[in-house]
Amino acid sequence: MPVDTNLANFSDLAYRTAIAIYALALVLSAVGYVRSARAQAASAKKFAGMTQSLVWLGIIVHAASVVLRGLSVSRFPWGNLYEYISLTMLLSMAVAALIFARSDYRILWSWVLAPVIVLMFYGGTKLYAESAPVVPALRSFWLPVHVSVVSIGTGLGLVSSVASILFILRSSSNERLQRWCAPLPPAERLDAIAYRTAVATLPVFGLGIILGAVWAEAAWGRFWGWDPKEVMALVTWLLYAAYLHARATTGWKKTTSAWINVIAFVAMLFNLLPINLFVSSLHSYAGLN
Repeated sequence: MPVDTNLANFSDLAYRTAIAIYALALVLSAVGYVRSARAQAASAKKFAGMTQSLVWLGIIVHAASVVLRGLSVSRFPWGNLYEYISLTMLLSMAVAALIFARSDYRILWSWVLAPVIVLMFYGGTKLYAESAPVVPALRSFWLPVHVSVVSIGTGLGLVSSVASILFILRSSSNERLQRWCAPLPPAERLDAIAYRTAVATLPVFGLGIILGAVWAEAAWGRFWGWDPKEVMALVTWLLYAAYLHARATTGWKKTTSAWINVIAFVAMLFNLLPINLFVSSLHSYAGLN
């Protein structure tokens, strides 16, 4: 299948442009955070609004990059690790933008933009793969279905884990840390964001695992083979289930359950990068030599 190099180049340009827009939004968000810490509420609100608008622009450009990548080779554009990270970060930003539509949540943008930019930069440099047809094993109806659902679950998980980290920081008794976190919403709101997004993460990510098992049965003749990526996906899902159970159980400290949520996302990242890059697996489709 021929590759339209013009569309592929425009996709790459849009990807880099999206990173630049997100980086500018991060700067504006950081300035607003500092202004809020200095009790300059009107100025902080102005920068928060500018950040929100710039983020939506970045999401539009980012989405254009994903669409152009697919059009360049006439397939769904998530056939390697670079494309998967691009899609997952796009969905993470869309989820965060919808949640942060409330003006009092926009102060959180710095904390979401930073990991997204880091992952996108790493994906666009170290994991980049030229636009090309996918390997035969991925030429299946199940590719867009399975990967899309898992990407949505991962995006939700990122937002949830960031909220849990901020909840832990906001709940600290350290006076210096309290002053540093003063612009953040109250700890209870951060905990609510983490919990509600995790409630969505668990079934969505679980559905992604089930769809992957169905695809595995069609491709390899078995639903489950204890492949390293399958095992880590199951471990991640169990950690999210443990977080929700602990969060809803009387007697558990909310900070303790929040740490489980953070560990769950670390497990998800471990499955995304080290397992794909360094472990021999039937799921080794990073697109790298």
